[in-house]
Formats: sequence, structure tokens, C-alpha cells
Amino acid sequence: MKNDQLSRRRFIGTGALAGAGMLFLSKSSFAHSVLGAADKPDSKIEGVQIGVITYSFRSMPGSVEDLLKYCVECNINAIELMGDAAEVYAGIPKREQGQSNADHNKAVADWRASVSMDKFKELRKMYKDAGVTIYAWKPSALEARNTDEEIGYAFNAGKALGASHCTVELGNEAQTKRLGDLGTKYKMKVGYHAHTQATPTLWDTALSQSEYNCINLDIGHYTSGTSSSPVPFIEKYHDRIVSMHLKDRKFHDGPNTPWGEGDTPIKEVLQLVKKNKYKFPVTIEQEYNIPKGSDAVTEVKKCREFAVQALKA
Repeated sequence: MKNDQLSRRRFIGTGALAGAGMLFLSKSSFAHSVLGAADKPDSKIEGVQIGVITYSFRSMPGSVEDLLKYCVECNINAIELMGDAAEVYAGIPKREQGQSNADHNKAVADWRASVSMDKFKELRKMYKDAGVTIYAWKPSALEARNTDEEIGYAFNAGKALGASHCTVELGNEAQTKRLGDLGTKYKMKVGYHAHTQATPTLWDTALSQSEYNCINLDIGHYTSGTSSSPVPFIEKYHDRIVSMHLKDRKFHDGPNTPWGEGDTPIKEVLQLVKKNKYKFPVTIEQEYNIPKGSDAVTEVKKCREFAVQALKA
């Protein structure tokens, strides 16, 4: 879990300005240039919305323009957006040379407490024009160290992006109570994500605290941590799951694997979602080692095709 969290943090700002050369285009022109003459992406298969978390592209340049291009290339029309690229796009303060962590954190908190939502709305339109919707946002502003104003900002920015929920790592009881109360105030659901500490009852306290506390289930981590199928959990808690990560892992805290090579019953889970017409999106999270000569876009395409074949079986 620690390695997961560290690699997520390394994703912050990675290549965030790599798309600067595209910025001379209008946002509408950029959306059209991404699509060319092709149809807009479509990854709703057999009634199941397949999405991707933009963390999957962490090994590549990561501006909002880059991420949109990757989604279109992968023929994916809905995403969980990591917060970093969106905040860079909106103008979050950069760390000044010699600036302490405390001073930088304060500058970020002050910015979040006062920033306009206009750039987030602009980002939503850019993606929508290209055929991609944002159903979830994972900002770094929902942790215990963040102020209530920052959390309110995160929820408002999520709304501006068009997200139905924000996602965050599952914290302690005090923090889930706090987020649940603020989620109620701002009318924004929180999907709590867990790694291999997951158990069939891990989310129960958070769920009991607020109707806005929900589950962002990762079936790979659940399978690896419990050495069991997540199907019974999904059947029991489906009405509190707001989105679900797809990946393949081995039992007994085993490693991530290319899809179909681990113990995670991805096909069975997708068939369950299809059969029962569950409304939550399923989110590709490419986390296994990328083979030599390949890249993240190629591997996400493989994951998408695996999911399509599983749903059409």
C-alpha cells in the first residue's frame, strides 16, 4: 500500500506542462484536433460504463490535454480524474525555491479557499466537446491535514467538473465523519478507496455515518487482501458503491498482473454488473508493469478489450 501511495504522489505534476505547446489552440479547436475526423469515443458496453482513472497514464506526460488525448486514443468516454493536472490547469501555486512545506501548504490552502470555479468548468467543457465525461475526481484536498475550506473547494470543483463523487483513501473514523458531514453540506458523495487492508466490513463505520459516504471498491486490492472473490461484497453493498476499480492481482497480497493472469475474477464481476444493471461505472486502473516496448495507452487498450470481451461473453 505504501508503494501505491508513493507512486500516486509521484504522479503529482508529472509532465503537467507538457501540453503547453497546444495551448495556442482554442479549447474547442483542441477538442476537434484530438478527435480529428473520427467519431467520439464510446466505452459503454452492454449497458456497463467502462472508464479509466487517469493515474493509469502516470508514466506519460500528464497535462489535461495529454490525458484527454490518451482517453480518446483508448476509445474511453468517461474517467476518474486525478486532481493534480486539473489543479495545475486552474493555476495552483507552484512551490517557490526555498519555500518550506508549511508555507507552500498554506499558499495552496489559501488558493483553494478563494479560487474561481471557471477553469474547472472550462476543463469540463473541453472534455465534453471531445466526448469524455468526468464521473469522479480524486483531489489531494480531502485528507486530515486539509482545512474545511479546502474540502469545500474540492467538492465544489468536483461539481464544476461534472463529477458525481470525489474519491479518497479511506481514513480513520474521525475523518470519514468529517467528510460525511461536509459531503452532506455540499451535496457531494465521497467514494472511499482501500488497498489490501480491505475486509468485508471495512467500510461499515463510514457508511453508517452519512448517506454521502460511499465505496470506491478496488476489486484487485480486495481480492489480494482477502484472498477471496469480491462478488459477495458487491452483491451486498452495490447500492453504496459509486465507482469500482478494475485490476488483476494474485491472492495473499500478491502482485499486480496483466489482466487474466491473476486471481481477480474480473469477468465474473463484469457479468454481475451487467446482469444486475448496476449503475456505477467500472474503472480501468492500469497498475501492472508495462512490458518493454509498450506504453500505458497500449496497455489500457488491452484492458478495455478484456473488459469488452468479458461483457459480451
